[in-house]
Amino acid sequence: MKPLFASVLALGLATPVLAIDAAAALDAFVDDNVMGWALSPPVIDAIKAQNAEHAGLTQDDIDALDATWRAEIGSTDMPTVSSVVDNATSAFLREQVAAQNGAITEAFIMDNRGLNVAASGATSDYWQGDEDKFNATFGVGPEGRHFSEIEKDESTQTYQAQASFAIADPDTGEVIGAMTVGIDAAALQ
Repeated sequence: MKPLFASVLALGLATPVLAIDAAAALDAFVDDNVMGWALSPPVIDAIKAQNAEHAGLTQDDIDALDATWRAEIGSTDMPTVSSVVDNATSAFLREQVAAQNGAITEAFIMDNRGLNVAASGATSDYWQGDEDKFNATFGVGPEGRHFSEIEKDESTQTYQAQASFAIADPDTGEVIGAMTVGIDAAALQ
């Protein structure tokens, strides 16, 4: 089935049957290549710290932070974006992405409000809390996972999907955040 899957991806003609196979392949890829470092102390500690820091934020505060982030993207002065992309946990994410030799195209972590904690590169927005990558994972529980469709990324000219999943505190089992990784479809073959 995998050669057929690869051929259909190359043609951009995914069918519902193949979508089920893609979800299974994404799920297995996350288990085999991501969960080991996604639940590591640098990730868990960074999420816990930001959850404490952001405990008092209102939705208006979140919206203002997101608007500031969006306004900074592409400018030369990006203090809000830099505070996330240049932190130690983001450096850890970049190391993990690099270790995957192109199989992972991006990685970012969200707190319990859906705000970016760390990212391997700048995301288009700061607040993911209104998107399935957060709502279909964090709100579901420790086993919450969401897989996007495999789509062609125009910047890399590759087919890829986003795999998102809840992050639970290993000590308590409580969901404390979520993570999204971009996976090159070629890595699923």
